[in-house]
Amino acid sequence: MIRGFFRLIGLLLLAGAFIFLVYDGARSIADQTLRLTKLGEFWNDINQASQRSFQKTVEGVSVFLWDNVVKVILNQPTWAVLGIVGILLLVLFRPPRPLIGYGRD
Repeated sequence: MIRGFFRLIGLLLLAGAFIFLVYDGARSIADQTLRLTKLGEFWNDINQASQRSFQKTVEGVSVFLWDNVVKVILNQPTWAVLGIVGILLLVLFRPPRPLIGYGRD
């Protein structure tokens, strides 16, 4: 059941990545220049206070972690981050391969 839940979340993230890919593509065509929605900008649009509180929490643990890991992820295109996380969830929680040669009944 847990495997199915995480696969569903991965599929929803993959669908969100496709939506952002189409959105960024349409904006790029309309503006005649490359326009990408960064994950940090999208998070600010949704809830700015939660991003600031997350930043304070991570900086409380390690400033190095915020500057070199989280900031880099937040500056990536939203479709890329959602797509990678979605694919990882789908691959990590896929059903086990059937055994060949004998059955475990």
